[in-house]
Amino acid sequence: MAVNFSELAVEGVRSLRPYQPGKPIDELARELGLNEADIVKLASNENPLGPSPKALEAIKAELADLTRYPDGAGFVLKKTLSEKLSIAPEQITLGNGSSDILDFIVRVFVNDGDSVVFSQHAFAIYGLVAKMVGAESIVTPAKEYGHDLEAMASAINDRTRIVFVTNPNNPTGTWNTRDELVNFLNEVPAHVIVLLDEAYFEYVHEADYPDGISLLKDYPNLVVTRTFSKAYGLASLRVGYGVSSPELADLMNRVRPPFNVDSFALAAANATLLDEDYVKESIALNDAGMAYLTGEFDALGLAYIPSVGNFISFKVPDGVNAMDVYNGLLRQGVIVRPVANYEMPEYLRVSIGTEAENTAFITALKTVLS
Repeated sequence: MAVNFSELAVEGVRSLRPYQPGKPIDELARELGLNEADIVKLASNENPLGPSPKALEAIKAELADLTRYPDGAGFVLKKTLSEKLSIAPEQITLGNGSSDILDFIVRVFVNDGDSVVFSQHAFAIYGLVAKMVGAESIVTPAKEYGHDLEAMASAINDRTRIVFVTNPNNPTGTWNTRDELVNFLNEVPAHVIVLLDEAYFEYVHEADYPDGISLLKDYPNLVVTRTFSKAYGLASLRVGYGVSSPELADLMNRVRPPFNVDSFALAAANATLLDEDYVKESIALNDAGMAYLTGEFDALGLAYIPSVGNFISFKVPDGVNAMDVYNGLLRQGVIVRPVANYEMPEYLRVSIGTEAENTAFITALKTVLS
């Protein structure tokens, strides 16, 4: 007898749609018969510099222990993070990417029928993790493509367990100031968790941009997440972390799967964390690329959303379909990211690449728009 397994699945899972990442290089090569070496991928906010040489050395050193499980406690990486960030190791939760931490905090605090709050145009994973447990997603309207923190505070109800704040936000690159964030935290009830996603923290230079970790001592309900996938160039290894009170970290570690971060990721993250020159070079490369792209958008008369991340969303000309531009760029061997699923159908998001990659993108864009 045939079984409809979809009907047997948990209700929250039945309504999910898989997260759609940026198109891989090898997939485009197969589809269009292109040479992989000629393809420029600027779709997934990856670090174009390549990994730190010290990370590669650390990975090679781990090969001899390939048959051993990783350190489930992540002692060495936690120790380095605690020294770098002036926090206690007991405040750290390690994740298979910072998205792991989002999942942990939901599993700890959210039940079927509860609610979570996040902004329009915010990271798609928030809605996915909420649906998995049957929670309601309360999505507040964006303010100039960024978070309206006053509206988010007002949206909290008696069933709200978590508020997700992304600073800076992806895919818009917008950000909130320290005063805005502190005023918001003062309005959030003490029993509601605030998950502050700082995946692009290292790229921000604005003087009034807040360091979420510095606020932890005043707000016990705050959890800050960061990642090694962006400025630290380790996206393939999937390693991130959350910083919170020891009490919240203990609860998240109870639902964290054993050995969720592998030995290579732990070693590479620790080595890159200590390689300050590499991180500075990554940030400088991003600054130069952002200046180049915004200058070219201005010259082309293309509107864009000012961004403090390692990506920028630009608006296609009036009367032009963004997906037509996206597909035209694909035919030129350049992969960017459509953001229609973020309610931005007239925009495309492009990651900052190397000088050569940025130039190739602009050249292809001019061809497609001509």
